[in-house]
Amino acid sequence: MLRTIFMIGLFALAGLFVLRLAFGIFGVLFGLLTWLLIKAIWIAVIGAAIYLVIRIVSPSTARKLRERWSGTPAA
Repeated sequence: MLRTIFMIGLFALAGLFVLRLAFGIFGVLFGLLTWLLIKAIWIAVIGAAIYLVIRIVSPSTARKLRERWSGTPAA
């Protein structure tokens, strides 16, 4: 019985070690992906603001940009 209790404790400690190691590695990857996502959202917001200004100032230029990147609209 004592052996069983020690084995359960050993497996619990090994499990905690593996979880700490896994979440340490995944934590770095998660942080990097979060940072990249924030940068992508920031770039998208800036691009949308620039497009809005172009659309207000010069609608024909905005139409040309939209056709260049999205193709011609369906009739």
